[in-house]
Amino acid sequence: MLKPLRWPRFWLGLWWLAIAVTITVCLIPPPPLDLPPNSDKVEHFLAYFVLATSAVQIYRTRAALLWAGVGLVGLGIGIEGLQSAFTDNRMADAMDALANTVGVLAGMAVSLTPMRDLLLRLRG
Repeated sequence: MLKPLRWPRFWLGLWWLAIAVTITVCLIPPPPLDLPPNSDKVEHFLAYFVLATSAVQIYRTRAALLWAGVGLVGLGIGIEGLQSAFTDNRMADAMDALANTVGVLAGMAVSLTPMRDLLLRLRG
């Protein structure tokens, strides 16, 4: 299921840590920044693109990548629900969930390129 990396469990653990950090950042109060409207969609896209691209670097089989992708899309949608249900300073936004999903799809598309084995080539 995992690629033959030098430290596969380390990379897998780091990926799971990144997921935990993403969940935490999405559920804590947002920093008081004066950003242009809807600029957070870029942040959503990039976060899920990095998570999905990381999964491509770690998982070897198509089935594992499919499950990782489905799980990340579910996470992106679920976090929006959690923000609405459990926070007073955040709200669910369907466009955030869409940006998350597009980020996952773009990250998974890396599996169709030579960049899919970048971590292997770096002797990770």
